[in-house]
Amino acid sequence: MAAGSRCSYLICYIFFIIFLSGNATPQVPLLLWSSDRLPALSTPAASHITSIHQLNVYFSSVFDSGFHTVLLFLQDKLSKDDFTVFGGVFGNKQDSAFKNLEAALQSSSSSVTVPALEWSGSSSILTLLQEKLGVSPVLIDADTLPHLSINSSVSNLLLINLPYCTSLEKACKEVLHENDEIIGKLESIMKAKDVPYVAIYTGQQPSRVISQTLVSNQPLGRTLLQSTQAAVKPPIIFNATGVLCIMLWAQNLNVSLSGSDWIDLAAETPTLTGSMCNSSYSRLVLHYTRGYKLSFTMRQRFYSVSARNWFTLESVQLEVNGTTASFSGSHGIYAPAEYSFHCQSVTNFRDALLVPDKFNENSTQWRLNFVDFQIQGFGLTNGTNFSYANDCAGFFTPGIWMGLLTSLLMLLIFVYGLHMIMQLNTMDRFDDPKGPSISVPQSE
Repeated sequence: MAAGSRCSYLICYIFFIIFLSGNATPQVPLLLWSSDRLPALSTPAASHITSIHQLNVYFSSVFDSGFHTVLLFLQDKLSKDDFTVFGGVFGNKQDSAFKNLEAALQSSSSSVTVPALEWSGSSSILTLLQEKLGVSPVLIDADTLPHLSINSSVSNLLLINLPYCTSLEKACKEVLHENDEIIGKLESIMKAKDVPYVAIYTGQQPSRVISQTLVSNQPLGRTLLQSTQAAVKPPIIFNATGVLCIMLWAQNLNVSLSGSDWIDLAAETPTLTGSMCNSSYSRLVLHYTRGYKLSFTMRQRFYSVSARNWFTLESVQLEVNGTTASFSGSHGIYAPAEYSFHCQSVTNFRDALLVPDKFNENSTQWRLNFVDFQIQGFGLTNGTNFSYANDCAGFFTPGIWMGLLTSLLMLLIFVYGLHMIMQLNTMDRFDDPKGPSISVPQSE
């Protein structure tokens, strides 16, 4: 526990205690602030858990004299992890789900933070307040409080029930943000009524945080100042008689007619009517609700030079409104039969891997741009995961070649200079000033 102040880092104190505490005893945090001064409390030792008895003693010092109006924000579930995960504790305050709560703590005359309160039952806090105030709770919400007449000459216990996320259908952060908006609204109403009050925010029981990362199947863990990543969509999978046969994934499947706006077909979920596969031939047909039909034809062959099977993307066909545009990808889109093929950009107009069919006039009118494209039509042995990818980007890129050639040139200059230095010879005779001078004949 720590006596609150107007310091902007009051919430961060909770998080400091969180990392130091590791007790497995069920516990809930409790935040208390008031428009009047609150009694000061001693700072707990690290990993200390406040008992209900200790809280009872403190409540006695707060509520035993005079009349009080108490706002009890009782959330279905709450734990310290909620503040850690959704509180923007690593400097990213704009991403916090408790902005109004932090503002209330900072603007209050005084506040008290109990990071770890021993949980002994869902109604323990409410029962304790009823005993101290001697009144029954009145259930209110943001719509009824403005019309409620509050008599400050008697004690009042106003109960506000707040929900908590119970499934992945609604993100916990969104639920906590809505609860925070309710706290901010009721706080403003009480200030407008000019009634002294004490506000308490806690939970009926501990919660287990449902992290956003579970939605996208990302590894669990804390990341510092990292933006939330969008959920990765699953690949398109075609099953032939219950066996995985073809997989395709692309961030975007963009098509455009004669310079018109791009249409991203990957934003829709297609049907796979007409798709088929066998040991040497695969065809994936994607039907979209806009009337587009996109087909990928792959063939597997054995090449004696490499002594292995390779698959090639023989053709890509786009059909719309009765017209068909055909493109060949066999020269640039290939991989060993047990591999998948991946390319960051597959187009028919810039660094083209798809070559328009010269016998099809419609092919020159359409532009295709597949972003982060990956496909596999044979040898799917990793379940719903692609096999090792043969990437369209060669190992020796222009930058690598420039670096190698420059390094080779510098090495040749160094070797030549070293060779010249090694060929230098010193004189075998030297002039003696005390003896006769050396005679050097000018001609032989």
